[in-house]
Amino acid sequence: MMMKKKSIRTLENLVNDNLVKKEDLPSLKKVLDDFSLTISDEMYQLIDKTNVDDPIAKQFIPDIQELNISPLERSDPIGDAVHQPLKGIVHRYPDRCLFTPVHACAVYCRFCFRKEKIGDASQTLSHTEIEQAMEYIRQHSEIWEVILTGGDPLILKPAVLKSILNRLSAIPHIEILRIHSRIPVVDSQRINLEMVDALKGGTPVYIVLHANHPKEFTEEASLACAKLVDRGIPMLGQSILLKGINDSIGTLSQLMRCFIKNRIKPYYLHQGDLVKGTEHFRTSIEHGQKLMKELRGRFSGLCQPTYVLDIPGGFGKVPIGPLYIHQQNEHNSYYVEDYCGALHSYSS
Repeated sequence: MMMKKKSIRTLENLVNDNLVKKEDLPSLKKVLDDFSLTISDEMYQLIDKTNVDDPIAKQFIPDIQELNISPLERSDPIGDAVHQPLKGIVHRYPDRCLFTPVHACAVYCRFCFRKEKIGDASQTLSHTEIEQAMEYIRQHSEIWEVILTGGDPLILKPAVLKSILNRLSAIPHIEILRIHSRIPVVDSQRINLEMVDALKGGTPVYIVLHANHPKEFTEEASLACAKLVDRGIPMLGQSILLKGINDSIGTLSQLMRCFIKNRIKPYYLHQGDLVKGTEHFRTSIEHGQKLMKELRGRFSGLCQPTYVLDIPGGFGKVPIGPLYIHQQNEHNSYYVEDYCGALHSYSS
C-alpha cells in the first residue's frame, strides 16, 4: 500500500528551505490569515530551491505582495454569488451549472479566484446540502452539463466521487459531466485504478486539467494523464496567463505542446481575474493578445487555446483574442491580417 506523502502547510518549512526570508514571517503570517498554505509534496519536490524565479514556487509560495490590494480587486472577482441559488450550485449559463461539493485542494494557488472560500471547511457541503444541490439539478431540466469544481473534486475519495457521479448520471437531462482539477499534475498518485473506475460511468466525463507551466508535466503527471486518456476519458487543458511564469512565447508554446503531447486539447487561457492581492500575477490584455498572435500560425492549430476574460460581476466568459479581420468602407469588403502581420483585401 502506497504511503501518502505529506503536504507542506507551515511557513517554518519554507524558512528552512530558504524559500521565504525569516524577516518576512510577520507579514507572511498576515497573508495566511486570508488564504491558507498547502503545497503537495509532489510540487514541493519540484521546486528549484536555488532559483528565486522558480515557476512552481511562484504559484504556491506565499508572497508579501499579496498584502497589496488594488482598488479594482474584489472578494468575488467573477461574480459567483450573483448566480448562486443555493450553497454548492452556481448557475450562470442556461445549459450548465457548477456543482462544488468540496472546497479543499491538494495545492493552494496564490492567484485562485475563489481564494476567500478555498480551504474553509464551512464551505464543504454537508449530506443535506448535497441532497439540496442534487434536487436543484433534477428540477432544472435545461441543465445539460454539470461541472464539478470547487475546490478540487478529485481530492475526494473515489467511492465518494463515484457515488456523486452515479447520482448525477441518473438524472435524465444530464448528458455530460465535467471535472475541473489540478490533481493529475500536482498529486498524481491519486489517479489510480480506483479513481479511474470511479470516473467511468454511463454519462461521459470530461476532465479539464489546470496546468500553468511545462515543468508541471513530470513523468508521474504524464503517467496519471495517460491512465485517464487510455481509459477513454477525454481531457482538456486550461491555464491562467501569469506574469513571470508563463507570459513569454517560449514558455507558453511549450506548455501548449505539453498538453497536446499528453493528448490533452488546450481549451482556455484565462486572463488573470481581479482577485485581491494578485496584481503582481496579472499581465495586460494587450500582452496576452500579442502572445496569442505569436502562437497563431507559428505553432500547430492543436496548440491554440481560446484567450478569455471572465467579466467581473458575473457576466460570464468572453473571448478576448486579437482580431484578424476588419471591415473597410465598402459593403462586404474587408482587410485580413495573416499570422505574419501582412494585410490582405477580402470581399464576400
